[in-house]
Amino acid sequence: MTADVPALALHDLNVTFRLGRDSVHAARDVTFSVQPGEILALVGESGSGKSVSATAVLDLLPRTAERTGRIEVGGNDVTRLDRAGLRRLRGKDVAMVFQEPMTALNPVLTVGSQIVEALRLHTSLSKAAAKARAIELLDLVGLPDPAARFRSYPHQLSGGQRQRAVIAMAISCDPAVLIADEPTTALDVTVQAEILELLRDLRRRLSSAIVLITHDMGVVADIADRVVVMRRGEIVEQAPVDEIFARPRHPYTRELLAAVPHLGRRPETGRLLEQPPDTRQPADAGAAATTTDATTSITAPGTASAHALELRDVVVEYPGRIGRPAFRAVDGVTLNIPRGQIVGLVGESGSGKSTLGRCVVGLLRAASGQVVVDGEDISQASRRRLRRVRARIGMVFQDPASSLNPRYPIGDSIAEPFRLQAEPSRPSRAEIQRRVTALLESVELPAAWRHRFPHELSGGQRQRVGIARAIALNPALLVADEPTSALDVSVQARVLDLFLDLQARLGFSCLFISHDLAVVELLANRIAVMHRGTLVEQGSRDEVLYHPREEYTQRLLAAAPVPDPLEQRRRRAAAGS
Repeated sequence: MTADVPALALHDLNVTFRLGRDSVHAARDVTFSVQPGEILALVGESGSGKSVSATAVLDLLPRTAERTGRIEVGGNDVTRLDRAGLRRLRGKDVAMVFQEPMTALNPVLTVGSQIVEALRLHTSLSKAAAKARAIELLDLVGLPDPAARFRSYPHQLSGGQRQRAVIAMAISCDPAVLIADEPTTALDVTVQAEILELLRDLRRRLSSAIVLITHDMGVVADIADRVVVMRRGEIVEQAPVDEIFARPRHPYTRELLAAVPHLGRRPETGRLLEQPPDTRQPADAGAAATTTDATTSITAPGTASAHALELRDVVVEYPGRIGRPAFRAVDGVTLNIPRGQIVGLVGESGSGKSTLGRCVVGLLRAASGQVVVDGEDISQASRRRLRRVRARIGMVFQDPASSLNPRYPIGDSIAEPFRLQAEPSRPSRAEIQRRVTALLESVELPAAWRHRFPHELSGGQRQRVGIARAIALNPALLVADEPTSALDVSVQARVLDLFLDLQARLGFSCLFISHDLAVVELLANRIAVMHRGTLVEQGSRDEVLYHPREEYTQRLLAAAPVPDPLEQRRRRAAAGS
């Protein structure tokens, strides 16, 4: 490949989906190129055509899609390749990091065997050499104890650990072009900084071209050379990164940048948008504000307690394999959430954040300690009692693809909490349909989409369905596990402002689990920091973010990217990177 030949070039790419008699144009005349050693960021709203354009390069589109235009890799048109040619292209010349690691990994194979398979397919390494290289790659992407993780199955890793394993697989053959679709979505800020440095190193060592699909404008500011902005399947602007941030030309680009939360610059109003979203519909959708049966669930027997959630010396363990001790994921955590407040829970992937959230909703049992939700101790509760308490808890899961039933239309998934209510609280069928319509509209999805299935939505759209389902019953306590991790910044801003309005109107408390410190700063009253299963620091928002006591908290804050290319360069220079 010569210096004047782009590593990747798209010329008038069009992607159309056939849905019965209807057609959806997901990409229209998309044209851009990436030079060897260049990092190009592709940004835009969920459903804007970013991922579709990228997957079209490797012809990974579903059968209902029609692709036209020219796609060149190293000057060669890959749209004319047969199946054998595509197999050689994938992984060796062009590799891809997918948005949702749980669906990208085979659940019945160990992580290590999948990396070895990729290495043996595209290189001449022996099985032993491929295993050694796989362990080296797992160590390179920051997985602890890589030899043990080599033998782990995907479900035994946290979301961030699975993402790192997928990145290790993608870079295993040193591809000329790496397409990274939200590669740092599930990662905490410290590991995110390591992954971004890894991508920079890949660019330096191999002159690899990198197409980075992301909604995180801090990541764009930190690593990108150029930016392509997409909206509704079309490119509206492309320019060098400094120009995009300093002098955006298109109104949509300016809207995107205005919606980005900036750590240390919390808006005085506490909102990202000038006008808060209208919450009359979602409040009605949940249960007609605070005067209907939803109030019964919120004001159920536990209201004498001043806290919606009380954790007292909670320990959560995962059973070990035969002959091995149990793994202690949460170790002696004590944490209270006052009624009507939001507590942000931050920390690295694998620190126990999600495990603690699942324990709170009763999906995992505490080995010891007390979990008191809305005044009721559920640590040893029977199934019947636990089900009753769960009616007062909502949860937004980290991975929207695995939390929604793939055989249910999204309207049925949102309606499920209503159908599970006991008589006489269960609404009529017509009332359920009305509430589902309002809930879809509250999270910026058309009501007509109620009949669509999860695979017909983008990752961000699926996450919004999960949020709608979680707030359906107006919960007393909401556990939100990375609820905006898959959302682009403009939709994230609407969802976060909506979240604040709903919380103020309905009064629920929230355990907000996130790796995005700027989002936590916007939402939380208090912040708790987890590290290796323990709480190392907790306090008010200002205490933790502006006057952290623990070295680990200070490292988290230093690693958080900010949406300013000049500031990011200054920070990297100061750190000696």
